Amino acid sequence: VTLGKDDITGRKPEEISRLGLGRSYQKTNIFLPFTVWDNVHLAAQSRAPHVARWVSRASAFAQTRERTERAIELAGLLSRRDAVAGTISHGDQRQLEIAMTLATDPQVLLLDEPLAGMGTAEAERMVELLLRLKPQHAIMLVEHDMEAVFALADHLTVMVNGQVIASGTPADIRAAAGVQAAYLGEEH
Repeated sequence: VTLGKDDITGRKPEEISRLGLGRSYQKTNIFLPFTVWDNVHLAAQSRAPHVARWVSRASAFAQTRERTERAIELAGLLSRRDAVAGTISHGDQRQLEIAMTLATDPQVLLLDEPLAGMGTAEAERMVELLLRLKPQHAIMLVEHDMEAVFALADHLTVMVNGQVIASGTPADIRAAAGVQAAYLGEEH
């Protein structure tokens, strides 16, 4: 497995992250008792350049604070920055997880079902967020919301029972008989 020119096969997750891969999981992975800002700041702090980052006051690192603020803004959470993570909506928690990923300055985002469990309005906000991130980040997405996938993807690979049944542009996938039968229905 390569990331850019780096062979990442068998590397530790933290090494892969430092090489520019950010990942969010299907199950939201945040610190519920911490504020939005604290969650993102912890992620940003993982990129502090010196060993003293673990024994010095976190607030002493201007670059870490700037990375935190930038990630919160990119994720659309400025108005929620001081909210306790466990009290915000599921959609905001998913955006928080992406903000935490963005705070590590990834080149590539691996997102496992970022719209899972969301209502229509939250899903639309997530799609808008991912569209804003798309020009600066390669995004690999596992998602079952096909309308969101069609809105976001340049290239799709569709699988059924672990087997690839189609691969191509959104238009190719919409037209593929096997995909229609398996996922989309006849109206697409």
